Amino acid sequence: MRTHYCGRIGQAEVGRRVSLCGWADARRDHGGVVFIDLRDHEGIVQVVADPDNAGVFKVASKVGYEDCLRVTGTVRVRSNVNEKIPTGRYEVVAESIELLNAARDLPFALHEHPNEEMRLKYRYLDLRRPEMQKMMRTRIRLVQALRRWLDARGFQDIETPILTRATPEGARDYLVPSRVHPGQFYALPQSPQLFKQLLMIAGFDRYYQIARCFRDEDLRADRQPEFTQLDMEFAFVGERDVQDTVEAMIRDVFRAVVGVELPDPFPRMSWLEAITRYGSDKPDLRIDLELIDIADAVKRLDFRVFADPANDPAGRVAALRVPGGADLSRKQLDDYAAHAAKFGAKGLAWLKVTDAAKGLEGVHSPVAKFLDEATLGTILQKTRARNGDALLFGAGAWKTVGDFMGALRLKVARDRGLVVPGWKPLWVTDFPMFEYDGQAARHVALHHPFTAPKIDDIAALKADPSRAVSRGYDMVLNGSEIGGGSIRIHRPEMQSAVFDLLGIDEAEARAKFGFLLDALKFGAPPHGGIAFGIDRIAAIMAGTESIRDVIAFPKTTSAQCLMTDAPSAIDPKQLAELHVQVRDSGLGTRDS
Repeated sequence: MRTHYCGRIGQAEVGRRVSLCGWADARRDHGGVVFIDLRDHEGIVQVVADPDNAGVFKVASKVGYEDCLRVTGTVRVRSNVNEKIPTGRYEVVAESIELLNAARDLPFALHEHPNEEMRLKYRYLDLRRPEMQKMMRTRIRLVQALRRWLDARGFQDIETPILTRATPEGARDYLVPSRVHPGQFYALPQSPQLFKQLLMIAGFDRYYQIARCFRDEDLRADRQPEFTQLDMEFAFVGERDVQDTVEAMIRDVFRAVVGVELPDPFPRMSWLEAITRYGSDKPDLRIDLELIDIADAVKRLDFRVFADPANDPAGRVAALRVPGGADLSRKQLDDYAAHAAKFGAKGLAWLKVTDAAKGLEGVHSPVAKFLDEATLGTILQKTRARNGDALLFGAGAWKTVGDFMGALRLKVARDRGLVVPGWKPLWVTDFPMFEYDGQAARHVALHHPFTAPKIDDIAALKADPSRAVSRGYDMVLNGSEIGGGSIRIHRPEMQSAVFDLLGIDEAEARAKFGFLLDALKFGAPPHGGIAFGIDRIAAIMAGTESIRDVIAFPKTTSAQCLMTDAPSAIDPKQLAELHVQVRDSGLGTRDS
């Protein structure tokens, strides 16, 4: 139907007859001449309908916004150049205009930015917008670049099952009832983790897959119930073998897709250092603010809010210096306290420095009355606070303080323009092997139960699991975790010991992971891998905060598709075939 794309018309086409297809982005009637901006996925070109061609002029005069057209005509140089578009020096003089399909009135104009509910309900129209086309094409180029890089280096693209069995760790599984096995269910994979380990045992050495994954969990801007990851696994490797390879890949891909040069090498930081300095295991290093521990300075104060956690081995007192923060209003400080409360803070103490040389007389703070000159001097020295700065204090349980002060660090930096433009990647390593779940009264895996401990001694691991460090690692970019992986357990005895520490007894381990435990007995090689979030990387490359902008048909934060109205009720006959009965949940559902 067409010979050229609208956005590709250039000097080479001048004087040539072309056929174009696309949508009417705009129509203008100027002194008896009709101009139509015709748009396709490559761009826009101006079409001219002269009154000398009565048939063409008649059709052009009736063209509506977003009508689907086919135009045939001759390319010429424009008399009035439009420098705003690549084709702005050229136009097509129409010889024929065919209305392929008329468009009814749209729910929103494509040059507008409608609310997200409207965008998701009419996603096919939202995706027509040049802004969305650009972001989706960034994602497409990302995936193409990753495949080219991996294929050129001997990685093997192998598909793993979508219908698998339920797993006991991580988020909730999406379950699929089996018609031919009444009362039994498949689960959609949260990741291809076990299958890629089995591929290493099978001798495939280097595997990758652009994998669809599913997690039934609460959603945020950077979470979806179904998402895409680049999944990778290597045999006969240690941590640096994996890290050095994928670091080179990410550098090359960013250069190819968005023309960005990332540092070589990426800096490295332990989990403990990241949490201590930034209150986050995915710190944004574009922000030059750090949490400073001041527990030693306040231990002997007659102020229990600070003194109690300062004297508790599981407690923490930290300060965040806000450059120029003495201009913060009381309302702004109250807003920061409310923000910190969302992350567990019971309050937020503050101090403004007007004249550090005057000691207590040179500061303004509700807690100043609890300080003495020596303590204040130590705090100002530790935090490097200067005249005109403010200090925000967090006190309480060690992890809680890190959580809310880390969140506060991000908000303060964004509010006050302290995020420096650029790209700051980082490797975070040496994660704890386990964390204790007080509610469940057991240890849980910080990553997953197949991550190897740094100490290859089962007795030592069992003696003090709370201090065990894993062989896990995350790649972080500008405050977002874009990839996470680990060296895996490759000996069955160690895997059984880890299951035991996680409260998975021998019978449960056998029932759910027997195939893995058996496979590890047959000469399983040392192996490890990593998975990268395609949606997250594409969003960062496209410069958007939400991964929904780089997913063609995303769900809402309540896991719904507004366009197709999914999830939806199922016909009772189909449920009966699946041996499934729906109970009344009290939310308006009915028995089937």
